[in-house]
Amino acid sequence: MDCTTPTLVSAWIPMKRVVITDYLEPPAAIESEVLHGVATVDCLLAKHTEALYGKLGEVDGIILCHEVSMTSEVVAQLDQCKAVVRCGVGFDNIDLEAAGEKGIYVCNVPDYGVDEVADHAIAMALACNRGLIKAERTLRRGLEPWDMRAIQPIFRIAGATMGIIGLGRIGSATAVRAKGLGMRVLAYDPYVRPGTDKVLGVSLVEWEDLLKTCDIISIHTPLTEETRCMIDAKALSLMKPSAIFVNTARGAVVDTDALAMALRERRIAGAGVDVLPQEPAQASMPLVALWQEERQPPVNLLMTPHTAFYSDQGLVEMRRKAAEELKRVLTGQSPKNCVNAHFLQAFESWGSDERGGEGSSLSDRSVPELPG
Repeated sequence: MDCTTPTLVSAWIPMKRVVITDYLEPPAAIESEVLHGVATVDCLLAKHTEALYGKLGEVDGIILCHEVSMTSEVVAQLDQCKAVVRCGVGFDNIDLEAAGEKGIYVCNVPDYGVDEVADHAIAMALACNRGLIKAERTLRRGLEPWDMRAIQPIFRIAGATMGIIGLGRIGSATAVRAKGLGMRVLAYDPYVRPGTDKVLGVSLVEWEDLLKTCDIISIHTPLTEETRCMIDAKALSLMKPSAIFVNTARGAVVDTDALAMALRERRIAGAGVDVLPQEPAQASMPLVALWQEERQPPVNLLMTPHTAFYSDQGLVEMRRKAAEELKRVLTGQSPKNCVNAHFLQAFESWGSDERGGEGSSLSDRSVPELPG
């Protein structure tokens, strides 16, 4: 009788490798905690896309921020990558089709920072409306005039009309805040789920009607071929001379040169801009040059450095959710927020409600509808 104790043999499973391409500095404590036992995490701190060449061939998963792009050339070098997760909402810096053709999931984090961006949009609108920029820039130099002349004219917020372009998560949150200030809210979104306007208590209108009617206009769309330069010279020309425009979405949804001209010529009353078509900002950009001008009276232009998304808690939430999405893919589960399902042959049968959105909306569409 053999009384020897059987030997238990466990298969050794190699750790996968994840890289964070840019922006986030080591140690990646949040990501390492989420991916513990699944993958190691390295930070590349790439400052430009070319810095990624030759460094991603043996990577199993990628977390991408906003300083570099996943171009088709970079995607071609991904020999074993299973997923690219955009640490944020927008994914216009990723070639979705190239990734899909290689069977690589592209995912995003669509549900972080909603409150922060909505708060930022409203704060910018209020700052422009209440003359905070004009007063601060004028009075710190000469203390005159120390009265209402420093900020005139100002329209009353309660009873004014707010226009929301893109009625997704952030657009909806901004609408709720505007209503809390006593504003009437109009919205333009040809893809919004029926009934959303009723739930929010807003009125859906046509594009030109919104531009012509609203006292404040705030845009909340992703960057697609459909939305690129959506706010151009023509759109700006339709706005009231007293209108205030706010962009906390993506830089290239606005023709910023046309916006600079409209502000310089006082064809609109003010603007709040958190995002630019190219970042970081350059002094040669007409909008940035206008913002930096020392002129009296000052242009009613407020700019912030792509920080609408940020709060201490929001940044942690974004990073954790990005890592959790990547962990799902690396452990054989389905992702929650895949944005390139239409380019993945294996997922041709997916319905639109399974693609990581909250329903069809101009601000949530991963498959833009092209005109014509």
